[in-house]
Amino acid sequence: MTSAVPTAVPDGGSEERPLTMCGPDFPFGYDAYLAHPAGLGSVPPERFGTEVAVIGGGLSGLITAYELMKMGLRPVVYEADQLGGRLRTRKLPGCPDDVVAEMGAMRFPPSSTSLFHYIGKAGLRTEEFPNPLAPATPSTVIDLKGETHYARTTDDLPEVYQEVARAWNATLEEGARHTEMQRAIRERDVAAMKEIWNELVARLDNQTFYGFLCDSPAFSSFRHREIFGQVGFGTGGWDTDFPNSILEILRVTYTGADDDHMSVVGGIQQLPYWLWQHAPDKTVHWAPGTSLASLHGGDPRPAVTALRRTAAPGNPAGNITVTDASGAIRTYPAAVFTAQSWMLLSKIECDESLLPIDHWTAIERTHYMESSKLFVPVDRPFWKDVDPGTGRDAMSMTLTDRMTRGTYLLEGEGDGPAAICLSYTWCDDSLKWLPLSPRERMDVMLNSLSQIYPDVDIRSHIIGDPVTVSWEAEPYFMGAFKANLPGHYRYQRRLFTHFKQDALAERHRGLFLAGDDISWTAGWAEGAVQTALNAVWGVMTHFGGATDPANPGPGDLFDELAPVELPED
Repeated sequence: MTSAVPTAVPDGGSEERPLTMCGPDFPFGYDAYLAHPAGLGSVPPERFGTEVAVIGGGLSGLITAYELMKMGLRPVVYEADQLGGRLRTRKLPGCPDDVVAEMGAMRFPPSSTSLFHYIGKAGLRTEEFPNPLAPATPSTVIDLKGETHYARTTDDLPEVYQEVARAWNATLEEGARHTEMQRAIRERDVAAMKEIWNELVARLDNQTFYGFLCDSPAFSSFRHREIFGQVGFGTGGWDTDFPNSILEILRVTYTGADDDHMSVVGGIQQLPYWLWQHAPDKTVHWAPGTSLASLHGGDPRPAVTALRRTAAPGNPAGNITVTDASGAIRTYPAAVFTAQSWMLLSKIECDESLLPIDHWTAIERTHYMESSKLFVPVDRPFWKDVDPGTGRDAMSMTLTDRMTRGTYLLEGEGDGPAAICLSYTWCDDSLKWLPLSPRERMDVMLNSLSQIYPDVDIRSHIIGDPVTVSWEAEPYFMGAFKANLPGHYRYQRRLFTHFKQDALAERHRGLFLAGDDISWTAGWAEGAVQTALNAVWGVMTHFGGATDPANPGPGDLFDELAPVELPED
């Protein structure tokens, strides 16, 4: 079932406007900013053609480069691995083009309205993702402690699961004013969002997700907390997030990012490739047909190995000098860093003057989640075979406390070759797989699933080698994404607000941080888009440019929308 591609949220007209990820920390309407006919702003003509280093060719880096190019600047993109970053799509042997392995981001909530602006521009098709018990999922099996339950809807599950669902809803209402906040986000009521959220940030910054559950009378039962951690609702179990700040979780649930997901037909990596190759219809300075690819002669610059500040006559901020893996040294009046922030600590030799010391501290305190996946191609979607005795599907989307944790069934058009994501795991569950080869991983997973489906010979349907990833072992990532621990709000605020540099000493200006781990919603592509737009605004104003008064940007409205500042004494 293929859906229409969501576009930017309208300013009004519907009885209940949709949720968006524009809030609650910095409730700026990025989708409306993108959709406005006045555009994102402009730079003075004397700046046309000025080079800007963009370090990292993931989604954030390519959107930054794409929008700077449209303003008439000349972005120079550096990429150590492959375009797309964690938007990484792998083709599976023997499978058609619409059956792929999404090694990184694979499901996108419609509340990611800025992301869907670009998905729509690229003309990519989307379809519902087969989450547990989602409408697009024919059936779901929950297997805990050796007991298996088959369900098509939540009503098919035993009463204890209904109790857990009610406990979660009650906890969100009583502890986080959930309905009120969602109403404020739908209505884009900034005052209401900030009134609710600012109080919660001050009260809950030191609280873990698990502690938040334990403090709720609705979750007084350990059994309920255990089931919720292992199965959860929406995308599945939540227990790998239990040590993280509850603020991280509320940002997800408030904005509907935990449910109702879409996938991109043919793979999400098509979007960064489109950004790289597309020649915008509206641009200044550059000749018609200019694209990022054409400005680079087809390929980005190689990995950055060193960053330092160098003198610039008449400019106290200085220049940013970049050394890359080829040994080439280039100097720029501004740069945007969009790669994983830990790269600045390990892979890249950095001048300490690049950032204020408080920002270095925030990067050092960054906490990343591990994550692993393993896919196999199969001859056909055999899971749709129906057992004549029970009327059940041969196999279902599966949540379990066994090693696999989450198993997803992915089919294309018709009854041809398909794919199974045998396992999708996080944190400690992911680390259990780390020493194993792809084939060893597959064998352990198949053994786990055989305990749940003893009459299904999954191995007999596999038609190619397994495809796997452990993001913590990827040298240019070192983890899947940031997830703040309790007490990390102040660090996150420093990183997110870095694009607004008027309060920084002049010697620290001109380098801008972006990427999903700089955002309030790390791990979601929407955060990569939002911080890219912040960085574009930062570079534009650094060069003396400005937005159109009819379409103010994130920095123009910063004082009104700024995230609450917690005391540090």
